[in-house]
Amino acid sequence: MTYKEKSCEEFSRLLDIIDELRQKCPWDMKQTNESLRKLTIEETYELADAILSGDDEGIKKELGDIMLHVVFYAKIGSEKNLFSMTDVLKGINEKLIYRHPHVFGNIEVADPAEVEKNWEHLKIKESDCYKPVLSGVPSSLPAIVKANRIQEKVKAVGFDWEDRTQVWDKVLEELSELKEEAENKDTEKIESELGDLLFSIINASRLYAIDPEAALEKTNRKFIKRFNYLEQETMVKGKSLHDMSLDEMNEIWEEAKKFE
Repeated sequence: MTYKEKSCEEFSRLLDIIDELRQKCPWDMKQTNESLRKLTIEETYELADAILSGDDEGIKKELGDIMLHVVFYAKIGSEKNLFSMTDVLKGINEKLIYRHPHVFGNIEVADPAEVEKNWEHLKIKESDCYKPVLSGVPSSLPAIVKANRIQEKVKAVGFDWEDRTQVWDKVLEELSELKEEAENKDTEKIESELGDLLFSIINASRLYAIDPEAALEKTNRKFIKRFNYLEQETMVKGKSLHDMSLDEMNEIWEEAKKFE
């Protein structure tokens, strides 16, 4: 049996299992799109954690959980006579073929950037009426992810820096404006300028092909690891963090950095 045949067999088995669960399991029977939504978001973040941790076994497991949700939503759609799993698969297959004319047609592209640009142009053409460039950015996306997606969208239509190094002037400009408002102690303006600074930093990360969400999460994990070391070493010495000076804590913090 080939890889595709085995995959189709297991996918068919999953469809059968969901059918049975919707008929016999009290919990599965009462689920709706709305009740599953939060769980789907959690599963997606768990997949992201596994990816950042380089946990291949975890990635496999979380992909299975997300696949379960995809099939579940399709099952609910079929029960409402709105769409089926077949419709979902047919839709994505046709979209991929349409948006990759350089693979399935006779269009030529020079690099990945041109592929992204064509993708956005084709996406706009799919609609019978004009839609604003940013209309496809989900409002519920986390702010960092949303900012990055906004910048990718406008880049696809040519609204971007001519040279990526130009972004640093913008970052410094926003930092200067933030410092000025911080000195004025105007909370609303500080918040506004801080948002502008974060947006410009996310822009810089995009221009240098760095995922800002992943970069910040790596820093979060690094900080947690160092602080845990600080806390543990403090306990070993029979001290309390509350009773230590900042200089004493920094000394142990520097020790933690040496072990990375």
